[in-house]
Amino acid sequence: MLAAYSFTSPSFLSAASKSFGVVNPVPLPPASHRCISRSAAVRFGVKCTATRPPKSPAEEDWKVKRDVLLQKRVRSVEVKEALRLQTENNFVILDVRPEAEFKEAHPPGAINVQIYRLIKEWTPWDIARRAAFLFFGIVSGTEENPDFLEVVESRLDKDAKIIVACSSGGTMRPSQNLPQGQQSRSLIAAYLLVLNGYNNVYHLDGGLYTWLKEGLPSVSEE
Repeated sequence: MLAAYSFTSPSFLSAASKSFGVVNPVPLPPASHRCISRSAAVRFGVKCTATRPPKSPAEEDWKVKRDVLLQKRVRSVEVKEALRLQTENNFVILDVRPEAEFKEAHPPGAINVQIYRLIKEWTPWDIARRAAFLFFGIVSGTEENPDFLEVVESRLDKDAKIIVACSSGGTMRPSQNLPQGQQSRSLIAAYLLVLNGYNNVYHLDGGLYTWLKEGLPSVSEE
């Protein structure tokens, strides 16, 4: 157990609902926690990292990410336009969903590089994140994939024409309820790509949910 941090305390539950992407994006939790006992750490192979890792670019405020996407002229395209660009203009669909979702159904020729993966480590911070996900009924908690850019760069050069896709798509368009639009995995991925020198990045409006709903071509690997 984490001696100095109660998973059932109101302050934890309030922070957890924000910190793990369940309700709102991401303020930091308390700066430090006591480690689990030495014997438990040895028995379960738990690393004793007491603080949250430094904030990554993907965790930047959505307003900052949105401003950069607009400045870099990242364009959102509807699913039928994306299909036309793929078939006629050599665009690559970069599917950033988890591998299991990709295998279930994806556009032909799409490349899968997941931007989030299952939590792998067992530091106190990781245990706290797992507990927060479990509180909200999510058994398989996820974390940012640290290899995302490295894998993309191994498969797509900086001049590649890319349409980034996830399940829901998100939007940069303002509305009455969402004056800054709404971020998504694909928009976060697009932000990371343009920060790292990719010049032709588009975003799939409506996501792959809309692609499949409209009956556009798809393949399965299962």
